[in-house]
Amino acid sequence: MRYIYSAILVVAFTTNLYAQAVNAYGKVTNLSGNTINVSNINETNDTFEDGEFVIVMQMQDDVIGTNTSNNSSFGNLSNIESAGLYDIIDIVSHTESGGVPNTITFSRPLKFTPNISSNTSVQVISFPTLGSPDYTTTANMTALDWDGNVGGVLAFNVDGIFTLAHDISADGNGFRGGSTDKNQTSGGCEDNVFISTWTTRAYKGEGIYKNTSSSFEAARGKILNGGGGGSAHNGGGGGGGNFTAGGDGGVGWGCRNTSGRSSGGLGGIALSTHISSARVFLGGGAGAGERNNGWNTSGGDGGGIILIKANEVRTSGFCGGISITADGENGLDIGNDGAGGAGAGGSIVIEVNSWNISGTCPITIQANGGDGGSVNSGTHGGGGGGGQGVVIYSIAVPTTNTTTNTNNGTGGCSNNSNPCNSVAGTGGGTNGSGVSGGSTGGPLPILLQSFDAELIKESLVELKWVTSTELNNSHFIVERSQDGYDWEEVAKVLAEGNSVTNIDYVAYDNNPLYGVSYYRLKQVDYDGTLTVFKIKTIINDQELEASIFPNPTKDILNVVIEDENTYQVKLYNSVGQLIELPMTYSGNKVTLNTTGMEKGFYLVVVENGNTSLTRTVIIE
Repeated sequence: MRYIYSAILVVAFTTNLYAQAVNAYGKVTNLSGNTINVSNINETNDTFEDGEFVIVMQMQDDVIGTNTSNNSSFGNLSNIESAGLYDIIDIVSHTESGGVPNTITFSRPLKFTPNISSNTSVQVISFPTLGSPDYTTTANMTALDWDGNVGGVLAFNVDGIFTLAHDISADGNGFRGGSTDKNQTSGGCEDNVFISTWTTRAYKGEGIYKNTSSSFEAARGKILNGGGGGSAHNGGGGGGGNFTAGGDGGVGWGCRNTSGRSSGGLGGIALSTHISSARVFLGGGAGAGERNNGWNTSGGDGGGIILIKANEVRTSGFCGGISITADGENGLDIGNDGAGGAGAGGSIVIEVNSWNISGTCPITIQANGGDGGSVNSGTHGGGGGGGQGVVIYSIAVPTTNTTTNTNNGTGGCSNNSNPCNSVAGTGGGTNGSGVSGGSTGGPLPILLQSFDAELIKESLVELKWVTSTELNNSHFIVERSQDGYDWEEVAKVLAEGNSVTNIDYVAYDNNPLYGVSYYRLKQVDYDGTLTVFKIKTIINDQELEASIFPNPTKDILNVVIEDENTYQVKLYNSVGQLIELPMTYSGNKVTLNTTGMEKGFYLVVVENGNTSLTRTVIIE
């Protein structure tokens, strides 16, 4: 499928060029166990690092099924599959090639099974924690534009207070609008062409099905939540869909005098029945308008996805208002032929414990559909309006100094009269139906603020961790390893269960290993779901204190241990062979009988639990 970016659209959204992006992105090409292969890496604004969290999201899936015939059912949903599902998970290791990751291994299996094929898109997105723990914005924030492989998502976590001093926008970062067709000669009412190659019909917008067939790329049929393109002649493009459906494109010149017939693109479908805090979608791209004189316009892009997790969101001081938006792009009004439809609103998920918005700095949060493009001559097809997106809060929908909108876009004018007496379809549904609050079904049941291990003394390691959010959390397991591969349990701690405040935990290893050892934390849900968190390293290099005398010796060797705990003494020859000798133990002293032994150098090894001491002795 082909998409274009109009120079006028770039100018219209030039403010995003000066906004701050905070995410890294990669295309997932394979999944094997807990390891993904990745390509198309973009680490311009962040990097993928061990111990940090990422999001794995199914952007597009093979959801079209058998709905591929040349009729109005083309592009209907067969089965939602994994489209829109995402999981937040931590990296335990990764490999690189040419300085960028090519594999990433997670601490546990993903909570959904991504589908990876030619008709799907799965991406991994960094999920950075900003601040320590509080964070105040320093510039406007945005996402990388979706390019068919990566982008479209702005996501981050703030452990403490997140203060908004700038706008956050994913406007137009979503699924891409369709491009215009080649010039078509004037014709009749082509209302029966729903699929076509890119010749005389305009391109469809992009949706949650990744189209790879040139036979499906153009004409009236929507493609899931992507709006259909206009057909001959001068049909308007259909609007993109998300929570609600996009509006149909205007009927066009060829169908102007035929009641009930249209060459306008069909609006993208509604996905409301599948949307939750754990499944969200980019706004659908709109279809382009069809041309015969070279003056049509392309479809608008859908809104992107914003995922924000914070303990508290607040504003302060005096400002003209702060906004968090994921709006769809408007269609353009400059055409004489069919006009492009508008992109659908995107998706905003805000998981927060406290909402504190100042009356002197109010906030607007919205995911609105764009308005369809209008034509400026005759009775040609205007573009369909974009469907509304979603705004989902973990708390009740806030109203104090806060405005939340999910509005449908209006259809474009299909003639140049004033006022317009013929408009394309408006996005479907009731304005505001995409707003919801009190969601508890998000993908992150526990957020770990910190996990630390400290050697208190030779015989004690203290392990401490803090959670800021818990959901259905049964217990924790602390494990220890000497090589990082084989693990043993050293402590089990019951969890709070459900909480939205900071919880402190502590456990102890009373018998730590000598040398380098590793500790990791496991979290277990009530249903048995297991999450493994960061690994910490401890170096226990404290040696035993012991006296070995006489040295050199002939008949008797004494070893006196200052620590009276259990210990063991061993003697090795110069080639590492263990020598069996009579030994007499008395408290913290052991006596070795070396009578008759061959002269030379020997090694005395004293072991006490997880510590040891090695000394060279000479037998004469």
